[in-house]
Amino acid sequence: MHTPLNVAVFASGGGTNFQALLDHPRTPDGWRVAVLIMNRDADAVRRADTAGVPVRVIPTKDRDRGDVAEETLQTLEEFAIDVVLLSGYLRRLPSEVVERYEGRILNVHPALLPDFGGVGMYGMNVHRAVLASDVEVTGATVHFVTDAYDDGAILAQWQVQVLPRDTPEDLAVRVLRVEHELYPKAVDHLCAALAADRPVERMMDVRLNEPHIEPRSTENTEDQR
Repeated sequence: MHTPLNVAVFASGGGTNFQALLDHPRTPDGWRVAVLIMNRDADAVRRADTAGVPVRVIPTKDRDRGDVAEETLQTLEEFAIDVVLLSGYLRRLPSEVVERYEGRILNVHPALLPDFGGVGMYGMNVHRAVLASDVEVTGATVHFVTDAYDDGAILAQWQVQVLPRDTPEDLAVRVLRVEHELYPKAVDHLCAALAADRPVERMMDVRLNEPHIEPRSTENTEDQR
């Protein structure tokens, strides 16, 4: 048995993916959420307080990027962080952080990358673009973070059917349910590989014929990821 890996979660909003990470069953030697890092006050802070997880707010608006990078790295070092998880974090990570934690930073995106990714593709914007494209399948993607938006290697994907009468809000609810299931499992997969000092292989994608999961509460989907 080894010491669990320390995980930092970055969020900007309601934090339902953060909650899914907190709720996910883990082995004692797997990983643990050591700190929540926010760039503003939001409901994710209350979730962390309830779970007894320390919170650090690192403002990013109108700040020098070098100062943000320095404060972020200091915080990650303070908590001896091994893995960084973005969970609805609406700011680009400083390049210094991406470089320091290369291969150890994950993000969850509400579409099947490489489609519907890039600058401006977040939240309901993604689901509107999906419906405007007339694709029949969307889903969730867990990918490694690089300096370019949504451009890192894909670790896992889960498909979600686009239904004929879907609104962006309908689609957001179903994709978010999948994110809640997929993201913690992808973190398990990454941390197991890191702990064993072996290469991280892409997980088997979850296809449309897989059984659906039970829904979580999905009120205020626009700002809850």
